[in-house]
Amino acid sequence: MSSATTLAVALNGLAGSIIEVEAHCANGLPAFVLVGLADTAIKEARERVRAAINAVGISWAERRVTVNLSPADIPKTGTGFDLALAVALLSAGGYINPALARGVVHIGELSLDGFLRPVRGVLPAVNAAVAAGYNTVIVPTQCADEARLVPAAQVIGASNLAQVLRYYGNHQVALPRGRKVNQTSPAPSAQSQASQASELDLSQVVGQSEARYALEVAAAGGHHMLMIGPPGAGKTMLAQRLPGILPDLNDADAVTVTSVHSLAGTLEAKKGLLRRPPLRSPHHSATRAAIVGGGSGLARPGDISLAHCGVLLLDEAPEFAPSVLDCLRQPLESGTITIDRARGRATYPAKFQLVLAANPCPCGKASAKGDKCTCSSLRRRNYLQRLSGPLLDRIDIQIEVMALSSSALRGLGQGESSSQVAARVAQARAHARRRLADTPWSLNSQVPGHWLRGPQADLDAQVLGLLELAMRAGLSLRAIDRVLRVAWSIADLQGHERLTKTDVASAISLRSKGICDG
Repeated sequence: MSSATTLAVALNGLAGSIIEVEAHCANGLPAFVLVGLADTAIKEARERVRAAINAVGISWAERRVTVNLSPADIPKTGTGFDLALAVALLSAGGYINPALARGVVHIGELSLDGFLRPVRGVLPAVNAAVAAGYNTVIVPTQCADEARLVPAAQVIGASNLAQVLRYYGNHQVALPRGRKVNQTSPAPSAQSQASQASELDLSQVVGQSEARYALEVAAAGGHHMLMIGPPGAGKTMLAQRLPGILPDLNDADAVTVTSVHSLAGTLEAKKGLLRRPPLRSPHHSATRAAIVGGGSGLARPGDISLAHCGVLLLDEAPEFAPSVLDCLRQPLESGTITIDRARGRATYPAKFQLVLAANPCPCGKASAKGDKCTCSSLRRRNYLQRLSGPLLDRIDIQIEVMALSSSALRGLGQGESSSQVAARVAQARAHARRRLADTPWSLNSQVPGHWLRGPQADLDAQVLGLLELAMRAGLSLRAIDRVLRVAWSIADLQGHERLTKTDVASAISLRSKGICDG
């Protein structure tokens, strides 16, 4: 009778818990019992582990084997427990020194021939292991670059189970045949992804000076944005170029964004930390679970989490289901999304810039020059009313984008590049950080209304007079707060220390062209 323990990680959202994998071998009727709130994928690991151990030349003893995943009240999901199960069993069987494996975290899926397969969520799992005080981690070779993004981690990349046994001093096993074995894995590159050749550039957008300026203001202050215009006006083209004028992510945000994409399985190998703001543009037929996250068992991150610290573009926004649009309201306020499932609750980051693009009517010709709209006034009104008031109330910038005529296109040259605009955006954000240095905020979109209207804002008589006229014209107090946020972003772009009447007038023009001015 013998027993041994090693370690694995159970993820719940981006948070991880250290799991002790306890293996106990005893005489009795042959059996493999797995306990500890494991999902189907882990229960199926019994056959994968059995075949993988046989593949490295170790006979599976006909004994009663019990494996416990502790703490037993934490849900465990995924195939990343395979390697830990195998190491615990081999330690209990005397093929590995139990003392050596006790404090090592093992992450990886086993194939039937003993090779290790990559799994999702390696970065957050290694982060959790290091935070818990366990620095040594064994992962599949394909995941070693990702695991090494955690600075304090001592990462061992292995291609197969035999290499793991040899790491622990057992050189009697033979390497599996039939595949090329990589003994080492190269160190990862943490370079910014800004140099990708396929990055979209603002210089490709012809004309649309007002919309380009609105995009620059949105980038400077982190404002959500709505663009309404006929098909072909350039709404989508503009929105897709917003990430290109946003600054690189800081270290903390880069780790979080990379962790989310690792968990979702969208992280490319050997790319290092994701330093550029991501862009997500789901189709209008996307379900609520696809947008906010979900799935069977513990919830997986959705598009709003994959757009964390980046841009979420909803093209043809009125075509999205109302329930999908309304579920964005809470994440827009809190910057997180919590998803409850029968197996537990998962919380993911969801701090994104929302950009909505919409046609003015179902046929799209209501504001197009030279085209006659075929929609009735009732259809036009009902179409835009699919965007609910509470959602629109959270959008600071609402503009109309008109299609350019052929004669206007001929007279226009190339516009500024994304790098030129990004330089001004970076200066504006630095100016805002200095101004808000003694506050908990860093972006104008985060500043609450009472502060914007308070004595610390130091609004002069001309600005107050213009705001009063705007309220008389129909803007609510909540809309005035939105105007002030945008006005401060305009002031930061201009280098102003105080709001001017021109700043506020420009901000009003960037909101009054939308469909929610109250």
